[in-house]
Amino acid sequence: MAGDDQTDDSQKTEEPTQKRLDEARKKGQVPLSREVNNWVILLCATIMVAVVAPHLFSQVNEIASSYLEHAHQAPRGFEDVSALLRDGVLRVMAILALPFLILMVVAFFAPFLQVGPLFALESIKPSMDKISIVKGFGRLFSKRSLMEFLKGLLKICVVGVVGAVILYPYFGTLEHMIGLPLIVMMEELQMLVVRMLIGMLVVHIIIAVIDLSYQRMDHHKKMMMSRQEVREEYKQTEGDPHVRARLRQLRSEKARTRMMQNVPTADVVITNPTHYSIALKYDPDTMEAPLCVAKGIDEVALRIREVATEHDIMLYEDRPLARSLYDLVEVDEAIPYTQYKAVAEVISFVFKSRQNS
Repeated sequence: MAGDDQTDDSQKTEEPTQKRLDEARKKGQVPLSREVNNWVILLCATIMVAVVAPHLFSQVNEIASSYLEHAHQAPRGFEDVSALLRDGVLRVMAILALPFLILMVVAFFAPFLQVGPLFALESIKPSMDKISIVKGFGRLFSKRSLMEFLKGLLKICVVGVVGAVILYPYFGTLEHMIGLPLIVMMEELQMLVVRMLIGMLVVHIIIAVIDLSYQRMDHHKKMMMSRQEVREEYKQTEGDPHVRARLRQLRSEKARTRMMQNVPTADVVITNPTHYSIALKYDPDTMEAPLCVAKGIDEVALRIREVATEHDIMLYEDRPLARSLYDLVEVDEAIPYTQYKAVAEVISFVFKSRQNS
C-alpha cells in the first residue's frame, strides 16, 4: 500500500486547477492553521487583560469588600451560607460573562480571517469513516498526528521558557505584595500577566507564521494532480475531445448541407476554376450588394459547381476574384465594398447573357 501511495504522489506533477480547489473548499478542505486562531484569541485576551481587567478587578473587589465589611452579619446556617456563596459566585460570573462571551465569539470567527466565509456542510455529514475505530486509530497514529503532537510539545516548551525569562526578574520581589491592599496587588499582578502575554504573543506569531506556511504548502501538495486527473477533469468540464470533434464535424456537415441547398438560388458561381467556388446572389430591388450564398475549396468547390450546373447557373472563371472573395466574405454576408466594381462587372455580364438568351 505504501508503495502505491508513493507512486500516486510521484505522479502528481500538475498544478491544481481552480475547479479542484473550489471542490475541496466546498468539502471544507482548506489550509487552516490552528496556531493563527490561537494567536488571535491570545491577542484578544491580552487586550482584555490590559484594558478591561482593572474594571473587573474593581467590581470583584467591591463584592469582596461588601462581604468582609458585613462579615458580622453573615448567616451561620448551612442553607443560608450556601445561598450567600451562590449569590457571590453568580455575581462574579455575571462580571466575567461578557469577557468570556467575547473570547468565544473571537474563537468562532478567527478561522474566517484565514479562509474567508466558509460553511462546508459536507464536512459535517454523518460518515462511517468518522466513527470507524480502525480509521480513528489510523488518524490518531498518523504522521500528521505525530507532527501535531511534536509541534504542541515544542510550543509548550518555548512558551514556558519565554514566560520564565519574563517573570524571572520579579521572583525576588513578590514578597512585598503580602502587605499590599488587594486592589494594588491585583494591579501589579495584572502588569506581570500583560508582560508575559505580550512575550507569548511575540513568540506565538512566529510559530503561527511558520505553521500557516506549512499548512498551505501541505494543502497545495495534497491538491496536486496527475496528468490523468487533469485530462479527466477537462473531459468533465469541456467534454471528451473525440466527442467534441465529432460534434464539430456534424455541425460542419449540416452547415454544408444548408449551404448546398442555397446554391440553386444563386445567380452566378465565380470559380478558380478548380480549387475555389463562390456562389453569389443579387436582387437589385431588395439588395444593396450581392450576397454570398455558398463558398468552398477543392471537394466542396467541385460540389458547388456540380449543383450549379444541374440548375443551369452560370460558372464564371476569375481566379483573382474567386480567391479574394473566398478570403474576404463569409456565407450569408454581402460582399465587401472593395469588391463592388469587380463583382458588378460579373453580375452585369450574367444579366446581359440571360437577356440575350
